[in-house]
Amino acid sequence: MCGICGKIDFTGAPVSEDLLRWMTDSLDHRGPDDSGLYRAHRDGVGLGLGHRRLSIIDLSEAGRQPMSNEEGTLWMVFNGEIYNFVSLRQELEGKGHRFRSRTDSEVILHLFEEEGRAGIARLSGMFAVAIWSVETRTLVLARDPVGIKPLVYFWDGKHFCFASEIKALLAEPALSREIDLEALDLYLSLNYIPAPWTIFRKVHKLRPGHLLTVHDGQIKEEKYWDIRPCPGDGQDLRDLDGMKAALFKTLEEAVRSQMVADVPLGAFLSGGIDSSVIVGLMARNSPRPVKTYAIGYQDMPMYDERAYAREVAAFHQTDHHEIVLDSREIMGQIPDVLASLDEPFGDSSAVPTFMVARETARDVTVALSGDGGDELFAGYRMYRGEAWYRRYFLIPRLIRKGLLEPALLALPDSRDNPFSERVRRIKKFVRSAKEGFAERVFALNELFSRDAKEALLALPYRSQCHPAPGLFAAALEQLPADPINRMLYADLKISLPADMLWKVDTMSMRHGLEVRVPLLDQRLCELAFRIGGEWKIRHGRGKYLFVETFRSILPKLLHNRPKWGFEMPVSRWLKTDLGHLIDHCLSQERIERQGLFRHGAVKALVADLRQGRRDTAWQIWNLIAFQTWYESVIR
Repeated sequence: MCGICGKIDFTGAPVSEDLLRWMTDSLDHRGPDDSGLYRAHRDGVGLGLGHRRLSIIDLSEAGRQPMSNEEGTLWMVFNGEIYNFVSLRQELEGKGHRFRSRTDSEVILHLFEEEGRAGIARLSGMFAVAIWSVETRTLVLARDPVGIKPLVYFWDGKHFCFASEIKALLAEPALSREIDLEALDLYLSLNYIPAPWTIFRKVHKLRPGHLLTVHDGQIKEEKYWDIRPCPGDGQDLRDLDGMKAALFKTLEEAVRSQMVADVPLGAFLSGGIDSSVIVGLMARNSPRPVKTYAIGYQDMPMYDERAYAREVAAFHQTDHHEIVLDSREIMGQIPDVLASLDEPFGDSSAVPTFMVARETARDVTVALSGDGGDELFAGYRMYRGEAWYRRYFLIPRLIRKGLLEPALLALPDSRDNPFSERVRRIKKFVRSAKEGFAERVFALNELFSRDAKEALLALPYRSQCHPAPGLFAAALEQLPADPINRMLYADLKISLPADMLWKVDTMSMRHGLEVRVPLLDQRLCELAFRIGGEWKIRHGRGKYLFVETFRSILPKLLHNRPKWGFEMPVSRWLKTDLGHLIDHCLSQERIERQGLFRHGAVKALVADLRQGRRDTAWQIWNLIAFQTWYESVIR
């Protein structure tokens, strides 16, 4: 796991060593073990590559980057892990290739020598890679199939820069920090900014499963991986025992391949189904007790899952560690976490993720997590909600619209206690009860509605384009499958890489911790979409097939455990201890000086929260996160 960056200059000037060093040093948290630079200038084209190394496999100098082939005709910087590198290496050695290291990185170089860009599709792992061909003066960038590792780039027709993080690009003099209004609209709609957008107008995210080629002053992006539609109705796995056997074997192979490391390795254990399955499979394939790490909240019992994690740890006899936090400790980290973000990001679970990564990194360098299971096997409540819509629409429209919905929407809601949280969920269901499938799915993901954004944004910052609904509608049409798998595909393509995976990568790499996600092995992703949605949600239970498959390695306490999110009591805190964040970040003086938002609309959101009319905490948190980022980066 590392940080990568680079620049191509088509103006005839060489790439400045000072610029390249500044870009590389800005990524030092991603690779504290080593750094390296490579610069070249030929035929009026300047090139620079930079690398920060976190040593995982082959800790010797032989693994140092930028790395070249024997002839020096190819140069590469790479961030990530390739899990099938051993078999690829054996194949390449059989064709005459000779290796100088034991790294997975060098395998990519030789594979590129042998097969060119087509070889990227054969890599199994998480990665962002850049390969420069000296002879053709061509740069090829690639990002892993599901977007576990980030890769951003800037292009103005003369200068091309890329990096693991936006902050490394900000050293480029040609880059203007102009906010992209479509990206701002997306952030307010979704709480995150999906690829290919970033908050800056000229900076883009390379989309998962895509290649980008830069040659002779031109760039070209192409897709190399996607979920392939199955024949017929999209379901070619029907036998329950066959599905379970295929799922167990594929995930166990993925876990086994991701346990390879030359540094200490452990696992996050929340006590949820996904992380518990990963730990169980690790225990089956480890000669010694697995190191597991669970987070607990000393003074927030509603969010404390340590009892479930302990049950799993005892069941598999792991070397278990509990990271116990209290609310004051968490709140004390919030300003630093928000200020460290590359771009606005409104998922509050970034804060506990930051803290559990910090504590885990004191003991191990690699941790496996259970991320991705909900998006592949329908773990979230909104997937079950799709089945309820059909029943809900059986109620006569006059009763629904005239009596039921007004009464439900008038109820006060909050996340502060189980009852008011249930009211909040019911109201969300009612608001999202649209006639069209795409409209319903988007409504479940929407934070600020279009009308709310119109009221919130100052006139010069209202985008004429609202890309979020179309983004979801397009993704929902890609598979000729059942509604559940169509929803899962949209999440795999949009929210998973832009929210969950971006958060985990960013927060863990702040502490030099590599997090691996076996559930997002591309073979498992492909298998998951060969399984019909009726096997994922069955008898009213989400993740039915997943739980049934791994029941034998789960303690009984977890067999029917409901889904519980990894979040913080933001609503309660904003009304009490974190009220100062509202007063500071959303003050009339700051809002009006900045000019992006209308203070009257912000004031109304705050009043609704403080007076208990409705829970606007997540909208307010979204604005606090934006303001903190803005004052850290733009001002």
